[in-house]
Amino acid sequence: MSKKEVPLGSLIDFLPSGSYPLIEPFLVHYKVHLTITRSRSTILGDYRNAHAEKAHRITVNGNLNPYAFLITLLHELAHLITFIRFGHKVAAHGKEWKQHFGELLKQLLATGILPTDIKDQLIFSHQRPAASSCADLGLMRVLRKYDPKQEGVFLVEELAPGDIFVIKGNRIFRREEKVRKRIKAVEIKTGKVYLFSPVFEVLKRDASDIF
Repeated sequence: MSKKEVPLGSLIDFLPSGSYPLIEPFLVHYKVHLTITRSRSTILGDYRNAHAEKAHRITVNGNLNPYAFLITLLHELAHLITFIRFGHKVAAHGKEWKQHFGELLKQLLATGILPTDIKDQLIFSHQRPAASSCADLGLMRVLRKYDPKQEGVFLVEELAPGDIFVIKGNRIFRREEKVRKRIKAVEIKTGKVYLFSPVFEVLKRDASDIF
C-alpha cells in the first residue's frame, strides 16, 4: 500500500464499527494530518509534531486489522496530546504519555465495541502500557487473531526448533532455541545467528523445498 492522506470520512473503512465517533473529535480538534501508509515491519504508527507551517502528522499502517489500527491510532494520539501539554520536555513513552494513553484506552473500553479477549488484554496492559504496540507481546498475540488468514504464515514462536522459514528478501533461516525473550535462528546462507521477536511473522517452508 502506497502512502496516502485519508479524508476523515473514509477512515471508517479502517476502524471497527462504532469507533469513529471516539476518534473524530481528536482529529478535528487538533487538525491532524492523517496518512495511511504501507506495511512497515519496525513500526505500526508514527507521530510528528506540528511546526512552522506543518500540522500534527500521524501515520498508521494500512494493512492492520481494524482493532490493531484503532489501538495504534490511539497510541499516536496519546503522543500528540502529550506533546501539546509538555512539548519535548518529557520522555517519549514516559509517565505523561502513559497517563494520556491510559485515558484514551479507558474511553475505548467504555464503548463496548471490543471483543472480550482484546478488552481483557487491554485492561491488563493498561496498568503499564508498553512503549509501542509491537512491544506488548500479549496484545500482539490477541490482535493477530483478527488478521486475515494467510497460508503458511506463522509467528516465530509457533515454529518448532529445526523448522525452516523465510523472511523479506527471500532470506532463509532455521529456527533454534529460545533465548530469554527472543528466539534464536540461523541464516542458512551465511551461518550467522539472529534473535527474533517471538511474534515476528514468517513464512514457513518445508526443508525439501529449500535444499
